[in-house]
Amino acid sequence: MSPAELAAVEKVNILLVDDQPAKLLSYEVILGELGENLIKANSPHEALGVLLKTEIAVVLIDVVMPEVDGFELAAMIREHPRFQKLAMIFVSAVQIAETDHLRGYQIGAVDYMSVPVVPEVLRAKVKVFIELYRKTRQLEALNTELEARVAARTAELEAQTERLRQSEERRSIALSAGDMGSWEVDVASGRIDWDEGPYRIFNVDPTSFQPTVDGIEAMMHPDDRERSSLASVIASGQTRFQLEFRIVRPSGEVRWCYGAGIVSRDSDGKASRVTGVTVDMTERKRAEERQVLLAREVDHRAKNTLAVVLSMLRLTKARTMPEFVAAVEGRIHALAVTHNLLSASRWEGANLGQIVEEELAPYQTRRRNRIVTEGPSILLQPATAQAVALALHELATNAAKYGALSSEAGTLQVQWAFTDNALSLDWRETGGPPAVAPQALGFGLTIVRSSIEEQFLGSVAYDWSPQGLHCRLSIPRAQIAEAGPADGAEPQAEASPESSPASLVGKRFLMVEDEFLVSMLVESIVGDLGATIVGPYSRLADGLAAARTENFDGAILDLNLRGEAAEPLADLLMGRGVPFLFVTGYQRDGIDRRYASIPVLQKPIDAEALKRILTSLVEVPARSKTAQAC
Repeated sequence: MSPAELAAVEKVNILLVDDQPAKLLSYEVILGELGENLIKANSPHEALGVLLKTEIAVVLIDVVMPEVDGFELAAMIREHPRFQKLAMIFVSAVQIAETDHLRGYQIGAVDYMSVPVVPEVLRAKVKVFIELYRKTRQLEALNTELEARVAARTAELEAQTERLRQSEERRSIALSAGDMGSWEVDVASGRIDWDEGPYRIFNVDPTSFQPTVDGIEAMMHPDDRERSSLASVIASGQTRFQLEFRIVRPSGEVRWCYGAGIVSRDSDGKASRVTGVTVDMTERKRAEERQVLLAREVDHRAKNTLAVVLSMLRLTKARTMPEFVAAVEGRIHALAVTHNLLSASRWEGANLGQIVEEELAPYQTRRRNRIVTEGPSILLQPATAQAVALALHELATNAAKYGALSSEAGTLQVQWAFTDNALSLDWRETGGPPAVAPQALGFGLTIVRSSIEEQFLGSVAYDWSPQGLHCRLSIPRAQIAEAGPADGAEPQAEASPESSPASLVGKRFLMVEDEFLVSMLVESIVGDLGATIVGPYSRLADGLAAARTENFDGAILDLNLRGEAAEPLADLLMGRGVPFLFVTGYQRDGIDRRYASIPVLQKPIDAEALKRILTSLVEVPARSKTAQAC
C-alpha cells in the first residue's frame, strides 16, 4: 500500500486529560463514534508520560486541575520539540476571561470548549484536527518517499557518471595501449573531432594542428590517398567500412594504419556523419614481413639441408649396412647439432667453440682429459657453421677409427685463431697409432676438403706424421659472422677417475613418445644395449597410468605429446624418484626451469649420446646406494 493508503486506514491516538473520571468517561462516549484510539490520563504527569511514549494527534485538556492546571500543562507540552505542532483543545467548566483565552492561544491551544460540551460540536472539531493530522502524516510520508527517490536517483546518476568516467578512462587507456585513436567527421561542415590517439599516430601537435579532411588526406601516402579518401568511403554506399592505408608523418616516416568506421545517413540516404577508429599497425606489418622473410629463409635452408642429407646418403660408402647406418647417422647428427645452435641464435650464426664441444663430446672419457680445445669466441655464418661441423665430425670419426681417439693413450688438441685474413683451425693428434697417408682420401676427408676449399675458397692441409695427423683448416674472414675477443678458452679440466660404466643389461625404461618411428629407433638402440622399453606409449594418460602402477630403472619422455605437455608425468616421476631424460626438438632454454637438472637429448637421436645418458641415469642410484652403505 502507498503511504497515502496507509495513512487513511491507520487509527490515530486522541489523548483525554482530566482529573475527573466522570468527565473522561463522557469524552470517551462522545468521541467513540470517530473510531479512533482514545487514551485517558487523570493527571498532567500521566499525560506527559503518554505523550513521550505514544504518537498523539489531538489532546483534550481540562483547564482546571489540581497542582498543575491546563495552561501550565500546555506550556510544558509546547516546550518539547516533538510537540511544537500538536493540536490541543482546552475544555473548561468555569467561565474564564478573554485574557485567559488569549493566554491559551499564546501557549498553543487551537480551540476552547465550555462545559456542558455539545457532542456534535466536539466531534466535529476533533475530527477536523484528526484529518489535518492524517494529511500532515500523508504529506510527510510522501515527502520521505520523494526524498528517498531523489536520493536513489541521485546515487544512480552519480554511479552512472562514475561508470561513464571509468569507461571513458578504460577506453582512452585501451586506445593508447593499442596505438589507436577515435574520430568523428561532420560531413556537411567538414569539421573533424579527434581524441588524443590520431594526434599521436600522425605525430602532429594538438595545439597547432587543426584536423581537416584536406589536411589529413594530404598526409596519406599518394598510392593510398584516392581509395582511402572520405569521398571514396561515402561514395561506396557502405554503412560500415574497413581499410588499410599508409600515412607520411611530417618527419617523412611512413606508417601503416588500419581504419574502420560507420557512415551515418539521413532519411534521404545522404551521409551526415562518419565515426570510426584508426589503428597504427606498422609493427604488425613489419612483423608480417619478417615472418614472410623467415618462412622463405626456413624453406631455403630446409631444402639446402635436405640436399646435403641426400648427397651424404648417395655418396657414403660402407662395406656393411651397420657401417653405412653409423656413418650416415653420425653425419646427420652433426648437422642436427649445428641446426640447434643456429636455431638458438635465430640463424644469425653458431659459435665455433660450441660446435667443437658438441662434436667431440662423445669421445671424452671419464678417466682423463684426452681432448683439449682452445680458441677465441667466433660466430660462424650458418652455411659455414654446417660445413665446419661436418668437417669436425669427419675428422673425429677418422681419429676414432684410425687415429688418436682409437687409443686410450691418444690425445687430441683443437686450437683456432685469427691470422691476417682468415680463421685458422688446427687439428693435432698425438699418442695414437702413427698416421699413414692414404693412397686416396675417403669420402669423409673428401667432405672436409671440398666443403672448405671449394665452397668457401679456404684451404685444407693434411700432415700425416708418425706422431699423428695434423690438419689445418683455413676459412676466409668473410665467412665469419662475428669475431669476439680472444677469450682464450681454458683447456678442459682433467676428469677425475671413476669406475667403469654401469651396464644397462636387464634395465627397464618407460618410454612415452608420440612419434612412432622415433619410438622404434629408441627401442632398437636400447634393445641392443640389453635393456627393455616399457611401452612405448604415445599418450600422456597411458604414460601416467603406467608410471603409477609399474617400477622402472628410468624413463624417456618426449616433452610434447600430441599437443599435451609431459610435465605432469615428469613431476610424477620426480616425486617417485625415478630418473628420466627428455627427448625433444626444443632447446634447453625452452624447458621449464624446474627441470634444469634433467638431461635433454635433442632430436634427431644419436645412439651414443642416448647410451651415455641412460648409463648416467642408472649410475646415480648405484652411487647413492654405495654412499648410504658407507
